Amino acid sequence: MTVLVLVEHEAGAVKDVTLSTVTAAAKIGAVHALVAGEGDEASKAADAAARIAGVEKVLLASDAAYAKMLPENVAPLITGLMDGYDAFVASATSNGKNIAPRVAAKLDVMQISDILSVEGEKTFTRPIYAGNAIATVESSDAKLVITVRGTAFDKAEAEGGSAAIENASAEGDSGLSSFVGLEASESERPDLTSAKIVVSGGRALKDAETFEQVITPLADKLGAAVGASRAAVDAGYISNDYQVGQTGKIVAPELYIAVGISGAIQHLAGMKDSKVIVAINKDEDAPIFQIADIGLVADLFEAVPELTGKL
Repeated sequence: MTVLVLVEHEAGAVKDVTLSTVTAAAKIGAVHALVAGEGDEASKAADAAARIAGVEKVLLASDAAYAKMLPENVAPLITGLMDGYDAFVASATSNGKNIAPRVAAKLDVMQISDILSVEGEKTFTRPIYAGNAIATVESSDAKLVITVRGTAFDKAEAEGGSAAIENASAEGDSGLSSFVGLEASESERPDLTSAKIVVSGGRALKDAETFEQVITPLADKLGAAVGASRAAVDAGYISNDYQVGQTGKIVAPELYIAVGISGAIQHLAGMKDSKVIVAINKDEDAPIFQIADIGLVADLFEAVPELTGKL
C-alpha cells in the first residue's frame, strides 16, 4: 500500500505531531508526504519533510489558497491526488479533524478516527467511550482515510531521510471560505501538546488569580507547560487553549502534575498516557488517584507552594 500523509507545518518547520503520524503511516505502507502551503515557507517545510526518516517522496502544493490550510481548499487537493494512493493519513489535530472528514466524504468511504495502533493492513485500534474501551476496527473500503492520535506513536526521526520533492498540481481557491484573522495566545513556555512536563490545575484553585499564583511558579521552576481541566476553563480561570481532555488537547508528557483535579473521565482521556502522573488533591477518593503513579493527599494551597520552594 502507498500512503499519503498530510504534513502540518508552521514557519517552514514540520510540527512534531507529523513525525508521529509518519510512524503510524509507515506501519500501513510506503509513505509519501504532502506539503500544502505558500511560497518560501512551503518550500522550507517540504525540504524538512524530505529529511524525515521513512518518507519516500514529498509532494509540494504551493499556492496562496493553501497558506492557512483552509479545509475547503486543501480537501479537494487531496481528493484529486488519491487516485494514486491507497490511504490518506492525517494527525488528529484541529487541521486533521477538519480536513480528513471532507476527504472521506468525497471518496465515499468511512473515516477511521484517532487510531492508537496498526494491527494489520486495514485493521486498527481506536478509543471509544472517552477512552474507557478500545475498539478494534477493520475497513472494507478500497481506500482508507485515517486520523492518528500522535501521543500513541513514537516520533519518526526528523533527520536521516532523503526523499525526492515533486510539485503537485494545485486546485486553487474553491471560493467557499476565506481567512479573516487569527488570535493566538503567545507564551514563552513549551507547547502544551509537545512539552515533556505539564502542570495542570483544576476547579479547586478557586479563581483565575489563584490559578496564576499557584500553578505558574511551579511550571516556571520545572520549565513546564501549563494545562487545565475543563472545569477550570469553564470557570474562567484560564483560556480554553490550555484545556486538557477529550474536548481539549491530548497530551502524553514524561511528567504530568495534576493539581486540584478530581479526574473526570473527560480529563483522563486527554492525559492518561503520560509516562508519570502525579496527583495532588485533598480528597483521597478522587478518581485521579486511580491512575496516578504518585498521589499526595494534601491541601494544594500548602503543598504546591512548599513543593515550588524546594525546587
